Formats: sequence, C-alpha cells, structure tokens
Amino acid sequence: MKHLDINQIKEIIPHRHPFLLVDSIEDYEPGEFAVGYKCVSYREDFFAGHFPQEPVMPGVLTVEALAQVGAVAILSLPENQGKTAYFGAIDKCKFKGKVVPGDKLRLETRIIKRKGPVGVGEAIASVDGKVVVRAELTFMIG
Repeated sequence: MKHLDINQIKEIIPHRHPFLLVDSIEDYEPGEFAVGYKCVSYREDFFAGHFPQEPVMPGVLTVEALAQVGAVAILSLPENQGKTAYFGAIDKCKFKGKVVPGDKLRLETRIIKRKGPVGVGEAIASVDGKVVVRAELTFMIG
C-alpha cells in the first residue's frame, strides 16, 4: 500500500485550505485508483450555514472530495505531474446518506476510462461501510 500524508497530497494536486477536502491517501496506483479519507470536523466552515440546527456536509463537497482523490490517481502519473484535473461531467450521481461532524469519510475513485487528456472515474464515498455517494466523474487534464 502506498500512503500519502497531507503534504504529499499537496505536492500532487493544487487544492489548498479551505478547499482541500482530502486528509490522507491510504493507497493509490498512479493512473488506476486512489483511496483517501476526509475526517469531518464540526469546525468546517460550511457547517455554519449548512445547516446550523443539523450540520450536514454539502453533497457537492463530497463529490468534490471524490474528484480530488481521483485527481491524486491521475496526476500522480509522471506525464501529468504539475498539471490540473478539471471537471468535465458528473454522471449517475446518487446521494444515499448524510455526512455529519465526526464522520470519517472514505473516498475511493477508480479510473475506468482514459483517452488523451480526458478520462472517467468511478467514485464511491462511504462512512462506516455505508455508501453515501456514488458517481461517475469525467475529468480533463489541463
């Protein structure tokens, strides 16, 4: 297993606080897959307004966290180092559960198609083994 800490992640993808939504990478294979984690804290800025009476991580941020894990997989290829992975599309996205403070969000993105600078990742986010988001994410390397 290949582990990456936060500083190693920042060497691969350009995201920074407050928009870096991955705390660690548990395992990855360049160009193939990455598995990472986001430890969701009550101190996240978005909880102040989403929702004050019942804090829930916005689903779009969970999708973004999945995309960032996918970006680690694709941008860790030597030919993509120093580049950026942009969203091209989000397909087959299903929200199946809430992410709340205290959750350890597991993020897995597998690259299932690649042609030139465009590819597709199959992404699954889960908490305690329960799927909370599933989607296909299309990216473009720029």
